[in-house]
Amino acid sequence: MAVADWTPAEPALPCPDYPVYTDGDLGATPDAKGTTFRVWAPTASGVTLRLFATGSAGEEIVTDHAGRLMDITTIDGPYAADDDPCAAGLVATHELTPGADGTWLVRCDGVGHGVYYDYIVRFPDGTEHRTADPWARGAGVNGRRSMVVDLSRTDPKGWDEDRRPHIPSHDLVIWETHIGDFSNDPHSGVPFEHRGTYLAFTYPNTSVDGDGEFPTCVAYLKRLGVTAVQLMPFYDYGSIDESLARDDPRHGFNWGYDPLNYNVPEGSYSTDPFDGEVRIRECKQMIQALHKAGIKVIMDVVYNHMFSTDNWFERMIPGYALRRREDGSFADGSACTNDVATEHPMMRKYIVDSVTYWAREYHIDGFRFDLMGLIDVDTMNAVRSALDQLPGGASISMHGEPWAARETALVKGTILADKRGMPYLSPRIGMFCDSTRDAVRGHVFYQKVPGYLTGAAADYADDIRHAEDGWRGTLSGTAAVGQLIQYVSAHDDLTLWDKLCATMRPLPVEADYAAEGERCEDLMHANRLAAGIVFTAAGVPFLLSGEEFARTKHGVSDSFRSPVELNQLDWRRAQRLSGLVDHYAALIRLRQGNPAYFGGARMIVPRDDEVVVFRVGDDCVAINPTGETRVQAAVQLEMPGPYDEVAKIAPDDWQCIYCSEPDAAPAGVEDRQLPLPPYSFTVWRRSR
Repeated sequence: MAVADWTPAEPALPCPDYPVYTDGDLGATPDAKGTTFRVWAPTASGVTLRLFATGSAGEEIVTDHAGRLMDITTIDGPYAADDDPCAAGLVATHELTPGADGTWLVRCDGVGHGVYYDYIVRFPDGTEHRTADPWARGAGVNGRRSMVVDLSRTDPKGWDEDRRPHIPSHDLVIWETHIGDFSNDPHSGVPFEHRGTYLAFTYPNTSVDGDGEFPTCVAYLKRLGVTAVQLMPFYDYGSIDESLARDDPRHGFNWGYDPLNYNVPEGSYSTDPFDGEVRIRECKQMIQALHKAGIKVIMDVVYNHMFSTDNWFERMIPGYALRRREDGSFADGSACTNDVATEHPMMRKYIVDSVTYWAREYHIDGFRFDLMGLIDVDTMNAVRSALDQLPGGASISMHGEPWAARETALVKGTILADKRGMPYLSPRIGMFCDSTRDAVRGHVFYQKVPGYLTGAAADYADDIRHAEDGWRGTLSGTAAVGQLIQYVSAHDDLTLWDKLCATMRPLPVEADYAAEGERCEDLMHANRLAAGIVFTAAGVPFLLSGEEFARTKHGVSDSFRSPVELNQLDWRRAQRLSGLVDHYAALIRLRQGNPAYFGGARMIVPRDDEVVVFRVGDDCVAINPTGETRVQAAVQLEMPGPYDEVAKIAPDDWQCIYCSEPDAAPAGVEDRQLPLPPYSFTVWRRSR
């Protein structure tokens, strides 16, 4: 999006003048003798704590003859109602008393780990709201009741020894996936009961159909060489009925961009969503397993909006958590019915505390902020500062989408973390570069509009040259190339393969999507070239899981609630297209240990055709998107320097060390010219 495309935000209601509570003990804090419950509800006239034996109204406790707790069973179906007038399972109530700075609290001796609870909040006008605890760290099925959690009891074996992998910034390669997509394929090699769950990541040696021939899941990631997995949201979200997950792990599908309980893991990815402890432990096991494989874990977080305008914050503190226009209506810059008022002091504190909680308790290595352009820069910088204060926190990465879906409502003077706000952000907060994406593949919203590799090479060659240099010196540039996330596909919009089909075929047919046969060679050429552009560009390379084996969703651009079968990774397709996978793996190896690719300046060779050639460090990279052989004069590849030094260099010392088209790989320089085969990505290096 160009600067000229931005529109000013609508005026907003000012932030209510409520007291700010600065301590870190909101929520339920258990100890050896009981639990202290504290909430921030500055407009309430009274708050009642309700304690339950179960996590939902539809469960009963089954005991043996001695009264010992046995299995939980469902008697009335999943609990989906907002309120439970029968208060099934209620064991006690306690009145909270006013505390400091708008808080309410109560101490309950004898109440500890595994007890479920909610609140009845009363207001001066006589209304009352039932609500779960916005600050909860555990929850029952579907998140309608909160749970007291002794977090030490949720740690898997060896958790104390778990450490974040040490991966230099210049070696960071991010692979985005969804926990369900990762292993739901029946051919994934993961046992049925763990497909689509956190525990699928704990199998280190899976293969297609378990035959040991082609690796899948974590074993595949190690072969590919990615150094970070970005997981789509796995906090507790509201669009899936978790009660169905016990009997069928493939109970339903959603991307999860609808936060319900920010500090609680999603229950549908666990083996028992009814037990609030299980989801926490299994989430930690997933992270532990990826760390053991040497892979960082980046958490996709959605602090810009909530599941609904009717949420725990609105029930606890009406009118505070969400942005409102001057007429009192909800702002909707997210296109999801609401926008979080991140600039309000207690919402800013909540976001900072939540991010640091996940980093500290779950050992998360990085955070990806959905619609970061709706979050104010002061909040983003406060998060960065808070992470830096954790042990090893400076290594925890932050990046996000520097845009919004629509305009939001803001009080004058609020600066958002969109493209205009990047100068105000810490240089260690990154952003996705849609300029590179659209230059390579074509306009993201208009499926037939081409880009450099899809029919408009001459129009976009200069943009590709800028992209390779990290857009330095342009309006799309950033303060530091390390802020730039370079990519051509993510979970949003068409996959790379489907965009290639849409632009390069008048009427895409199933054979094109299937990537089978010679009729798809032009699509494969373009896919390989797109990868070459991303992996040699300045910045951090990022790819959608499966991009490296031509992942298709058959033209569905946003599959956030499409069937599991459309979304899951097709591991047999990965095996069939292992040559393309090998190409991506080779590009990752090219970057590893070579910081020049990450941040080094590019010497762009001036050309007046579609071919892009540049020097980076000791290498020369050439991209030829045309169907004919082109050449590059070797003498033009010399870095600026004293003439007598440049003149001593023999221009025929260059050797081709990698070619995306192995059968056409050049043997070397010919007549002081580097031959560039048709549809090729080549890397050249001096032979001496």
